Amino acid sequence: MATLISDTTPWKDLKVHVEEIDKTHLRDLMTDTDRCKSMMLEFDEIFLDYSRQRATIDTVSKLFALAEEAHLKQKINSMFNGEHINSTENRSVLHVALRASKDTTINCDGKNVVPDVWQVLDKIKEFSDKVRNGSWVGATGKALTNVIAIGIGGSFLGPLFVHTALQTDSEASKLAGGRQLRFLANVDPVDVARNISGLDPETTLVVVVSKTFTTAETMLNARTLREWISSALGPQAVSKHMVAVSTNLKLVEKFGIDPNNAFAFWDWVGGRYSVCSAVGVLPLSLQYGFSVIEKFLNGARSIDQHFHSAPYENNIPVLLGLLSVWNVSFLGYPARAILPYTQALEKLAPHIQQVSMESNGKGVSIDGVRLPFEAGEIDFGEPGTNGQHSFYQLIHQGRVIPCDFIGIVKSQQPVYLRDEVVNNHDELMSNFFAQPDALAYGKTPEQLQNENVASHLVPHKTFTGNRPSLSLLLPSLDAYRIGQLLAIYEHRIAVEGFIWGINSFDQWGVELGKSLASQVRRQLHASRKKGESVEGFNYSTTKLLTRYLEASADVPSEPTTQLPKI
Repeated sequence: MATLISDTTPWKDLKVHVEEIDKTHLRDLMTDTDRCKSMMLEFDEIFLDYSRQRATIDTVSKLFALAEEAHLKQKINSMFNGEHINSTENRSVLHVALRASKDTTINCDGKNVVPDVWQVLDKIKEFSDKVRNGSWVGATGKALTNVIAIGIGGSFLGPLFVHTALQTDSEASKLAGGRQLRFLANVDPVDVARNISGLDPETTLVVVVSKTFTTAETMLNARTLREWISSALGPQAVSKHMVAVSTNLKLVEKFGIDPNNAFAFWDWVGGRYSVCSAVGVLPLSLQYGFSVIEKFLNGARSIDQHFHSAPYENNIPVLLGLLSVWNVSFLGYPARAILPYTQALEKLAPHIQQVSMESNGKGVSIDGVRLPFEAGEIDFGEPGTNGQHSFYQLIHQGRVIPCDFIGIVKSQQPVYLRDEVVNNHDELMSNFFAQPDALAYGKTPEQLQNENVASHLVPHKTFTGNRPSLSLLLPSLDAYRIGQLLAIYEHRIAVEGFIWGINSFDQWGVELGKSLASQVRRQLHASRKKGESVEGFNYSTTKLLTRYLEASADVPSEPTTQLPKI
């Protein structure tokens, strides 16, 4: 039987080491200047400070020993070398190839995949340029200024994160003038209604993102928008108003999309890691122009190279991954709050939530052995200062939740007002700098008593402190930096999985619910069309389904086509 990482000496050493850490408090650890200096590093003007982690220099050394025991460097090399590290699906994991430079060689099954990647990128550049300059027009000759990208999961959250972050960037926003990009993910008809509201089919291009062209929710939404276009412009308009990101050219053509307007990606790209493929690059290039998105890819590449080559002590993703393992598996903190102090990153946490929880939410090792420890993190977050007025109460005085504070030196959209004490961005950043210290130091009963706080309020106003966080400070937030931030989190999550000894690149956990939904779908069809009673389910599900059917009995059994009326 394969050895679990929890059976190794470095793991056991860290378990014992927790007893030493439990005798410390961050108030005291933060007085050690040498320790603090050793927990700060910089790469390409990105500054990481992890001195507010519940860790000592010895802790970090022990984590490096754990990384050696887990063969972390070999696993990183195996990923970059195209080995089939996704063993349950017998696939390579090569999202790094999606942003590799043209002269790079990255092999998968003996073939350099970088030329294939760039063939698609060049095709995206050519097509997006044509749409943006008006040489590719819709069926009635009008320019296509609106784009709806249909996809779910990784085909939605990653591109939405990048889009939201770029919307207020000065360069990107100028290049997006007069254009709209929307994302249709949920099969809920309300999402359809919101996406087509205010849009004219004549000026709308739909990008259907589905590798197999069989994803149930995506294809139902695609058929819905095909009907929206066809009912307004005629069936022949579909080929001018719909394109695909898919590998199944047969089904693409059968759907009514010209296979020449299908943009490929590969089975070595996992959905949650696909934003740098045509999945994200096509709709984002249509909105902002390929030149901006190429900078995004360059930013991700810079972190790929840093991750692949830098020693552990200077490697941002490695350090972040090891600290996450320390917090989850040794200190017993299962959650992580992602707290960007910029509204532009409001969709970062939802995207990382998927990348992290779908990757590392596993209960068995890569060899199929049940884990005797918890793996994976519960990720959530909100931009500061919004989050401060939402869930920081719990973070300060309730459960201990390690926090990632992300700050930006230069605002995308600075505001200056005469006679204000500080400008708007400085007000925001005041909180970015203050919150980590508030979590680390807290406030003692003695301090409160010295401030003459009423004795009955002292317990309520006491902050225990000793709550870990780390701070990432970026110089700006443009396309390049957005790419860097994405890659930092992608590789951090991979490091966690490599240490835990799990497969971070499959997602079998999403399958069971989908298969059970197929049974329900068949039942709904039989009940709507043939009036059959609900059978084959447990009492609870039978009761719920029956109530649903009875309460929606006005749904026609043979409906005529009806689209949202917003």
